[in-house]
Amino acid sequence: METARNDRTDVFLVEDSAPIRARLATMLCEMQGVSIVGEAETPASAIEGILRNHPHSVVLDIHLLGGSGLEVLRKVRSVDPGIVFIMLTNDPDPQYRRICMEAGASYFLDKTTEFKKVKELIAGLGRGAIAPQSHR
Repeated sequence: METARNDRTDVFLVEDSAPIRARLATMLCEMQGVSIVGEAETPASAIEGILRNHPHSVVLDIHLLGGSGLEVLRKVRSVDPGIVFIMLTNDPDPQYRRICMEAGASYFLDKTTEFKKVKELIAGLGRGAIAPQSHR
């Protein structure tokens, strides 16, 4: 079973918009070796699902139903620091970027202009070829 896990990249999606979650899932499932291991739209269900599934990466929105993706990031990061967090948001303000990166996000992307970059980052993760963005 461990061999099978090493041959794929497990991704967990945390997004409160069902159409955006579906678009992400469709885009990532087209990639060889990528497996969506869970989805959530609230902080509580995200934290529970991520800690249960231990994915390689999490695509995480800042604004969630009933809370914030920052809550998810901080809680999970403290328990499982090896997960790569890709923040994908419609609020690409420098203030949010700084807060997310300081909280442990590996990447911070603008949904409007960098949506497809998620695919590139996940592909790089599968090859072990991605490096986190700087915290600027």
